[in-house]
Amino acid sequence: MKANILQYEGEEASGIKRPMAPEVPCSSGMPIKKIGHRSVDSSGETTYKKTTSSALKGAIQLGITHTVGSLSTKPERDVLMQDFYVVESIFFPSEGSNLTPAHHYNDFRFKTYAPVAFRYFRELFGIRPDDYLYSLCSEPLIELCSSGASGSLFYVSSDDEFIIKTVQHKEAEFLQKLLPGYYMNLNQNPRTLLPKFYGLYCVQAGGKNIRIVVMNNLLPRSVKMHIKYDLKGSTYKRRASQKEREKPLPTFKDLDFLQDISDGLFLDADMYNALCKTLQRDCLVLQSFKIMDYSLLMSIHNIDYAQREPLGNEAQHSVDTRRPAPQKALYSTAMESIQGEARRGGTMETDDYMGGIPARNSKGERLLLYIGIIDILQSYRFIKKLEHSWKALVHDGDTVSVHRPGFYAERFQRFMCNTVFKKIPCVHFGRPDVLPQTPPLEKISEVSTIPDPYLSPVVGETLQMLTTSSTLLEKLEVEDS
Repeated sequence: MKANILQYEGEEASGIKRPMAPEVPCSSGMPIKKIGHRSVDSSGETTYKKTTSSALKGAIQLGITHTVGSLSTKPERDVLMQDFYVVESIFFPSEGSNLTPAHHYNDFRFKTYAPVAFRYFRELFGIRPDDYLYSLCSEPLIELCSSGASGSLFYVSSDDEFIIKTVQHKEAEFLQKLLPGYYMNLNQNPRTLLPKFYGLYCVQAGGKNIRIVVMNNLLPRSVKMHIKYDLKGSTYKRRASQKEREKPLPTFKDLDFLQDISDGLFLDADMYNALCKTLQRDCLVLQSFKIMDYSLLMSIHNIDYAQREPLGNEAQHSVDTRRPAPQKALYSTAMESIQGEARRGGTMETDDYMGGIPARNSKGERLLLYIGIIDILQSYRFIKKLEHSWKALVHDGDTVSVHRPGFYAERFQRFMCNTVFKKIPCVHFGRPDVLPQTPPLEKISEVSTIPDPYLSPVVGETLQMLTTSSTLLEKLEVEDS
């Protein structure tokens, strides 16, 4: 497939054109298969653990309104270790109570995890309680159609400030364990591409626990994204499925990127150095927590292509016709996450880029990159070790994506800073003919590996380990992603 952000004209010539629609709200008329706990009821409304999306959104807003309001009565103080383990609970009967308003949903209970600690996180990012409430609770939450492989539900606040995502029990439990270390890391370095967690909650409805996390929104809906990638640095089964490609804005993967943008994306030297330094620092944090299987989510807005697009219903998504309101949270955009290290006399213009990182492709077209590290709530536990071992029996162990955290971090950084992002030579940016070219991708296969000078094949070792179950946890040396 030769479709490509670099070669839009070539898409039509090849008869294959990638959709370029913005991330859109979900409509009830769109068919959604059951994925994990996410399904669709007979009326066409999305459900999660048999709770309708409308009821879940209402419960979330009622619960957050109450918990933020009650927290405002507590004096501000330093965060103590026990604050990370506090869980507050409030019951919301449909008829209301002396503490809660009446509502037209079924009875539910709302739990708030580590309220004082998360209040500190919000304050660290400059989010005032009234802004937090206004963003999440003044207008209905907007359901996004995109869902993860696990069938998570995603909501975005009406002002584009926050994303709400349903998480599994193990992920919520892991985040709770991470909080003390997460607190220490944010204190030292609030500029990071790691997710910014603003709240962890649980809605108990219909005998089920629905856990949700509030995070920063990486992709503003007011900027039209032309293409989107989920990158891990792995090549094993890292190509978007045909079903994914049929979506309005598909999420492509590593092999798609290597085919589409084989020359990489070119950044100003200062910007490149700042980005790679931030990635290195973030990967060290993740490695220290034994976290892996994370991805770099990257959406690309092509400024030059947007200017050539005909004006129509989607014109509002162009960067030139409507400028999004600045986000309230500090360090919430990709540019803010790295610019503490960059933009000191750099060669690129440094005016308003709506939070995107300015870059160019090999044709010299101007791009805005919206990036962030996602899916960090995966610990390298026994099941992941076993998963990698079986995959390594059949495939080259270095190409699959569930590796030891150390190897995973090293491979992730190498792929991002050597293949995806490249430093622009000290020449005029509008001269794509002088940009360095890389070999064509035809030689890269589905199971090829990104060369690693430090590791050798481990399939034989894996076979031996699987026969000695008593030492499996200690000896599994292979990785999977």
